[in-house]
Amino acid sequence: MSEENPEKQEKAMEHMEHEDHKGHEDHHTHMLADFKRRFIISMVLTVPVLLLSPAIQSLSGLEIPIPGSNYILFLLSAAVYFYGGYPFLKGFLDEMKNKSPGMMTLIAVAISVAFLYSSAVVFGLAGKMFFWELVTLIDIMLLGHWLEMRSVMGASKALEELVKIMPSEAHLLKGEEVTDVRVDELKTGDRVLVKPGEKMPVDGTVIKGETSVNEAMLTGESLPVPKSEGEEVIGGSINGEGSVQIEVRKTGKDTYLNQVIELVSSAQESKSRTQDLADRAALVLTIIALSVGVLTLGSWLYFGSEFVFALERAVTVMVITCPHALGLAIPLVVAVSTSLAANSGLLIRDRQAFERARNVQAIVFDKTGTLTQGKFGVTDIVPLADADKNEVLGLAASLESNSAHPLAIGIINTAKEMGLDIKSPEEFSSMPGKGIEGLVEGRRLKVISPGHLREIGVNVTNDDVMKIEEQGRTVVFLLEDNRPVGALGLADIVRKESKEAIASLKSADIKCMMLTGDNEFVARQVSEELGLDEYFAGVLPHQKAEKIKYVQQEYVVAMVGDGVNDAPALVQADVGIAIGAGTDVAVESADVVLVKNDPRNVADVIMLSRNTYSKMFQNLLWATGYNAFAIPLAAGVLFSYGILLSPAAGALLMSLSTVIVAINAKTLKMQ
Repeated sequence: MSEENPEKQEKAMEHMEHEDHKGHEDHHTHMLADFKRRFIISMVLTVPVLLLSPAIQSLSGLEIPIPGSNYILFLLSAAVYFYGGYPFLKGFLDEMKNKSPGMMTLIAVAISVAFLYSSAVVFGLAGKMFFWELVTLIDIMLLGHWLEMRSVMGASKALEELVKIMPSEAHLLKGEEVTDVRVDELKTGDRVLVKPGEKMPVDGTVIKGETSVNEAMLTGESLPVPKSEGEEVIGGSINGEGSVQIEVRKTGKDTYLNQVIELVSSAQESKSRTQDLADRAALVLTIIALSVGVLTLGSWLYFGSEFVFALERAVTVMVITCPHALGLAIPLVVAVSTSLAANSGLLIRDRQAFERARNVQAIVFDKTGTLTQGKFGVTDIVPLADADKNEVLGLAASLESNSAHPLAIGIINTAKEMGLDIKSPEEFSSMPGKGIEGLVEGRRLKVISPGHLREIGVNVTNDDVMKIEEQGRTVVFLLEDNRPVGALGLADIVRKESKEAIASLKSADIKCMMLTGDNEFVARQVSEELGLDEYFAGVLPHQKAEKIKYVQQEYVVAMVGDGVNDAPALVQADVGIAIGAGTDVAVESADVVLVKNDPRNVADVIMLSRNTYSKMFQNLLWATGYNAFAIPLAAGVLFSYGILLSPAAGALLMSLSTVIVAINAKTLKMQ
């Protein structure tokens, strides 16, 4: 077997998956078009049915004497019944096959009873024909289903847009030659040229050039993100002003975009607990409707009404009770909330865990990389001679500019953020475990550790330096000719967004806590800076799940971590949230994945969960409450007051209920 075969098989599988998704989408589009076509043709056939119906002619005072009009009425109504009513009759058979009677059963029973009874009247049974009510009922049902499908497809629009993001072609580099190839032909390790304004064809790493990339459609990040050599880019993001070469890192189903599509799709298809409740309610409602329909028929006959009147009441009860709105109440909210979340960089992996998020009482954050940046930065500058803070930091950054040590990078980045001028050292040498020394603009400088400071016999007594050391921060000293010029305190920098995130969560009455392997001093300092309710210091990775269990004794808990080191704790928590997943979105241990490295999105998850549940509850309340009001009205309890609903009016009310549920779902917002 050739080495290419596994790769060919994988590409074939990806092609099949793509075709399957396309086929699924085409099926929905076909169904939408089918309902529209059936509605239009049925409406056209309804016009002559209305004109030929004796009841309509009597009401309008317009008589159209046509020989055999009753048979023409029968033929036209039969066409509407079999063609326009086909989706409902087929749905009825499917529900019977699955032993789960629902709305299709009610509609099919209602239109079949009306059609068969009216047909019997045409061919000799004493009574009144029911044809105009039948055809208008089918018209309104078709219209309701057409509107419903449009709403569902509209709610899933975000998923379709995600599919459209990926370009179909890429500029493959072979030496200096550029060849345009299909994106699905690219392999890991290929080099690709991306011109200004084009989309990144796959996930990769910049190997040449600089640019800025718009990732808004993927991560929700509105500002363009600068990209230079060695940095990762996401397939589907839009290249800015620079031409860059990237090396392909992921292809096909492994790419970020395909993982997002998979997550969004599975989340939309997954059933929630609220949906299970709605399904049970719909089954109960179907049984009630059929029972009440038969009871209504029997009651009106018992009280001496004509059969046609009693039948009309029974049919209206079954139509108006259709659990259409109930069946749509939850899926639409699920579709809207999942799409809304995906567009905001919140990827829901577990639907039920996401619903539990509304009840979260305490959130436990991992410190490093979650509340903090996970990299060193200068927190304190203490001048020790005739120098100001900017001079101390600028000289230290200039000397460190040739070093790749994490402390050096922290000093350099802080100096850049402050806009300081960083010089290149004329001489530079490293002292492993001790520090560095060199020559900057003719000045002999050192940046060394406190231990090496003591080794060379230099003693620094300063209250500010002692305070920095007591807080658990790392301290380095800047010396000129072995004379102390200043001291720098470094620590893992707290994210600017963290304070905002904690304040937002606490305003929602959620306790905020922190887990860290750092010592007590560092943990306390971060906790005080952020205003946390509690913290756990010196916690080893395998102990994190135990701490979550401890907090769970009192609260419903969400754990927020990086999804790798924190996996046991994320699984143990009631809701596991992986933050800053970047392009590695398939974090198996998390229930919700946050694409952006922004702790403020944790509050967005909680708020969206609460808003989603609220919409679900509103829809269920409307769908069930509407039936509690509509069933007695349809049965004719207000007949003595002159209030009587026809089957068509009942269908109109039922469809209106469905549209209200759909509109309410689509008004769901993040906040």
